[in-house]
Amino acid sequence: DTYGVQTAPDTVRIERLLPGPIERLWAYLTESDKRAQWLAAGPMDLSAGAGVQLLFRNNELTPDDEPAPPKYRSVSGEHRMQGYITVCEPPHLLGLTWGEEQGVPSEVRFELSPQGSQVKLTVTHSRLSSRDDMLSVSGGWHTHLAILRARLEGTAPPGFWRTHTRLEAAYEERLPRAA
Repeated sequence: DTYGVQTAPDTVRIERLLPGPIERLWAYLTESDKRAQWLAAGPMDLSAGAGVQLLFRNNELTPDDEPAPPKYRSVSGEHRMQGYITVCEPPHLLGLTWGEEQGVPSEVRFELSPQGSQVKLTVTHSRLSSRDDMLSVSGGWHTHLAILRARLEGTAPPGFWRTHTRLEAAYEERLPRAA
């Protein structure tokens, strides 16, 4: 899979071509039971302004994994994140704030477009407050999307923490440092 790119000082974008149809991929973004298989559970009222609570269980996403690295141990078990839907245009666009409980939320946009029997998914995560956040988010989305691909293809996903640790180090080398 290709690496995400920094499109602004506070924004990273990652694109994937995934198995369709678009309605199936939309369900994996919006339905709690399907989203729990690759990202986080939690009910989602698909209307602008509605609250979102995401329940992450990264330690349980994949079998045969390594323990979380020390910097992520505090969020490696069950971790909740609050947000709000900013835009919802089924089945093409979903936007939400990310990390409201931290006081300065970032924003995630999922854009879907059919490409034959596949779907192009573009994830744009903006308003990231630091390079550390950019590295964590880049490695995180890359890892979560690899798990999503495996779920959609019916294959065994790679170990979450093993993959995230490797990818975060790769993004450390790839993403530009501030001047």
